[in-house]
Amino acid sequence: MKSKLEYIWLDGYKPTQSLRSKTMVRSDFSGALEDCPMWSFDGSSTEQAEGNASDCLLKPVAIIPDPGRKDSYLVMTEVLNADGSPHESNGRATIDDDDDDFWFGFEQEYFLWDPETNLPPGFPAGGYPPPQGPYYCSVGAKNAYCRDLIEEHLDLCLEAGLNVEGINAEVAAGQWEFQVFAKSAARAGDEIWLARYLLERTAEKYGLAIDYHPKPLGDTDWNGSGMHANFSNGAMRDLGDESVFTKICEEFGKNVDACISVYGAYNDQRLTGKHETQSIDQYSYGVSDRGASIRIPIGTVEDGWKGRLEDRRPASNADPYKTASIIVKITKEALA
Repeated sequence: MKSKLEYIWLDGYKPTQSLRSKTMVRSDFSGALEDCPMWSFDGSSTEQAEGNASDCLLKPVAIIPDPGRKDSYLVMTEVLNADGSPHESNGRATIDDDDDDFWFGFEQEYFLWDPETNLPPGFPAGGYPPPQGPYYCSVGAKNAYCRDLIEEHLDLCLEAGLNVEGINAEVAAGQWEFQVFAKSAARAGDEIWLARYLLERTAEKYGLAIDYHPKPLGDTDWNGSGMHANFSNGAMRDLGDESVFTKICEEFGKNVDACISVYGAYNDQRLTGKHETQSIDQYSYGVSDRGASIRIPIGTVEDGWKGRLEDRRPASNADPYKTASIIVKITKEALA
């Protein structure tokens, strides 16, 4: 029996990497990650190598069933140089979380996009729908757009075993969100990228694109899209000590530039101090404050200072690997 293995990786395009994939056909494949062979690709076609030394390697790091397709699998990979070292575009390799102490929950916002009108569904050609307000968590054809696509994507993720914990329509017309949780920084990144891949592929069937730009509607009174990063480690979950959270929040304030550098391109257009954001040139944290850089959820306080923090700055187009990597690094420095 033959199986199809769809190898998925991130290219070297800047400032925002894109997903790439190609299919390998294998006989008598077991379905196990350890039986996925290393593969190679032409890095000169993906901005990851020069033509005179173009081979890059694909190292499998996660595998899930390809939902709805018989004897098929999706294989998330990371890119290595020909000598086996991590490629410079490989954000996953920078995560320092060998003991899986960190838990992450990413809230992935995005816009559906109609290539023919160059606008989201629900936007009339050459104009705007009624102002935002009725679209968030909406029901009904006047306010909710392309629910069939969204529900199909959710079903595919669940069928594949991805830990998607929810979906909702977002604040703007044609804007949606899904949430992913994992008890590992690297695994959380794997699952976001695999869920993004399934979303892109599902949208193809409907003739729609996915726009992860943090402010695709420009300087208008419409929300942008983020990828809020909820995170915790053992100390945050178990100690019940307010000072732990204060130290972490203060340490993030010392590393604003390092964070913003990996929190997504064009994020200055979204982090303006409006639409539930803090300005990109300022830093703040506070309990239940959705206008802060980092929100301390009220549940964390009510549970005796046991729980998580939410960094609200990552943009929708941020690489979850790089986002998790900097959060792990700064949190460890705060508690060292």
